[in-house]
Amino acid sequence: MSKFFMNDRKTLINDVIEGVILTSPYKNLAKLDVDPAIRVVVRRDWDKKKVALISGGGSGHEPAHVGFVGKGMLTAAVCGEVFASPSVDAVLNAIVAVTGKAGCLLIVKNYTGDRLNFGLAAEKAKGMGYNVELVMVSDDISLPDNKQPRGIAGTVLVHKIAGYAAEQGKSLKDVTKIAQQAIDATASMGVAMSGCSLPGGGEDEEEQRIESGHVELGLGIHGEPGVSKMKTQNSKKVVDTLVEKLQAHVKKSDKLAVLINNLGGVSPLEMSQLTKEVVHSALGGSIRYLIGPASLVSALDMKGFSLSVIALKGGIEEALLADVEASGWQPLVKLEKLATKKGKKISDKKTAKASSNAEVSKIVETITQTLSDLEDELNKLDAKVGDGDTGSTFATGARDIQKQNKAKKLPLNNVADLLGVVGDRLAVVMGGSSGVLMSIFFTAAGKKFEEGEKLPKALLFGLERMKHYGGADLGDRTMIDALQPALEALGKKDALKGAAKAAAKGAKDTASMKKANAGRSSYLSSDSLKGVKDPGAVAVEKVFEALAKK
Repeated sequence: MSKFFMNDRKTLINDVIEGVILTSPYKNLAKLDVDPAIRVVVRRDWDKKKVALISGGGSGHEPAHVGFVGKGMLTAAVCGEVFASPSVDAVLNAIVAVTGKAGCLLIVKNYTGDRLNFGLAAEKAKGMGYNVELVMVSDDISLPDNKQPRGIAGTVLVHKIAGYAAEQGKSLKDVTKIAQQAIDATASMGVAMSGCSLPGGGEDEEEQRIESGHVELGLGIHGEPGVSKMKTQNSKKVVDTLVEKLQAHVKKSDKLAVLINNLGGVSPLEMSQLTKEVVHSALGGSIRYLIGPASLVSALDMKGFSLSVIALKGGIEEALLADVEASGWQPLVKLEKLATKKGKKISDKKTAKASSNAEVSKIVETITQTLSDLEDELNKLDAKVGDGDTGSTFATGARDIQKQNKAKKLPLNNVADLLGVVGDRLAVVMGGSSGVLMSIFFTAAGKKFEEGEKLPKALLFGLERMKHYGGADLGDRTMIDALQPALEALGKKDALKGAAKAAAKGAKDTASMKKANAGRSSYLSSDSLKGVKDPGAVAVEKVFEALAKK
């Protein structure tokens, strides 16, 4: 089954081009209106007085190459089908459309189809009287014995450097020479853990070829097999392996710009991790600028990345730093020491002196032992309407507080401090949303009690804060349906008995509620909930029942 969003495979590339032109922030792009099968994007602001730069190739490498059309970079980009070279006619039409007396340079990635089609178009254009030169980018170092290294992400650096030379008004001869110098100064290597999804196709064979837990070094940008596999996906090990290969192509004295290129399917989080690894690698001391991390030459959604290094000599640094009007380009970032700012560690953990109070100690013991004993019962109940861990979650918190009580470490003679300490401990030991909610409840109640409010109203205030942050309320089929009526009853005659009765009714009512509006139960149908009490409400019911018997 296809993993690709599209409307019509036959019009895909034209649709993509339209989308790119419509969203260009510089409003400087236009589609060459010649023939629907000739897909060329040109600069709208071009006047043919300077050397024109044309690049292109198969689509699927976005933002390359259309994203690099604009002042200071390419004059035109010729788009083929996905991973397929554009036709000779398409390239020839691009040359004729943008080339003036200053001439034209074709920047071609070193693939057979591109070499042949761009090469033949160049010869035809020359026959028509146009001054055309061609350079082939061959920055891929993964195949050291290959006489024709492939052109990959380093191609963008060549676009940028040659584009700067052309913008300065240099001759075609000089622009060609500078482009070749950039090619010679650039080295790239890629790695991936899986291939890409092709439009209209099913799962790519790359995904089947690369085993889980492995990466493949040296894949081409069309998913061509790499040179070796590594049984790891550890970011540091993978980056260090690429860096070791790249170091052989630069001098220790070179200052470098490093392009960190997302091949399309790596998350921003991972790309930031990889950037950190690059900076801390053996190349780190030589890096002056970073480019990216970003997708500059992608391979659709390939789960991989590439690193490109270029030595900053012979005017390359100045060329790379120059401003451009091309949406796909990423400005260089000068590498500096990680900025840090001294701060004072803040901890709002409640510290309170332990104190004795036999009656309060007994209440704490009753509550904690009840919740501990309920673990299995609540888990079984929760398994019907949730993920089966409510009992364990409450028991974990209860046992911690019980242990503190037995060790006489709690401020039992100071209710405000006791509530605050319990709140802090539950946030640490209970985990998940339940721990945070109960911590909010006890912490807010403790502060209110400290301000002089009576305990029942202080507890109700804590509940109100828990409802505010948690989003649940009465009738949402949660522990609140038992807890709120119980706390409201505490301020009345026969407080504990009334609270126990109110909690029992609230818990019972949850069994007839057709919809849960909070927690994991909210994802279940009414049939799944029918006749089952909410586990949290049952916990509240049992606690007040035990307290009433105390």
